[in-house]
Amino acid sequence: VWGCPPCPRDPGAVPTAGALRVTQDPGELQVAAGGTVALQCRVEVAEGGAVLRMEWVRDGGLGALCATRLRFGTALPPSPCPPRAPGARLAWHPPRATLSLPQVQGNDSGRYLCRVTLEI
Repeated sequence: VWGCPPCPRDPGAVPTAGALRVTQDPGELQVAAGGTVALQCRVEVAEGGAVLRMEWVRDGGLGALCATRLRFGTALPPSPCPPRAPGARLAWHPPRATLSLPQVQGNDSGRYLCRVTLEI
C-alpha cells in the first residue's frame, strides 16, 4: 500500500483500478501432439490510444515467450515471436490478442499467462 497525503484529485495523474482489465481464455485446453494451440487474451483499457506492453509467459521460469509494445487502437498482424518460442506468432486485433503455438509437443504443456502493463 502506498500513499501520498494529500493525493492529487486529477484522475489523469494516477491510473485508477479500472484503467486496465485483462481476461484470458480458454481456461484449460487439451491438444493432440502436432496440433496448433491458439491462446487468447482480451484487454480493456479506459483510454483508446493507450500504449501497452504485452508479454506471454509460461510457468517454469522460462521467461517471456513473446513480448511486444502495442497501441490499443492499432492492429498487429500475426508476427513471429523471438527464437525462445520457435514458430510462435502473436496477433493483436483490439481488444483481443492471440498467441498461436504450432506443432505442440508434450513438453509444451504448462500454464501460459498473458501479462499486460499499461504504460503511463
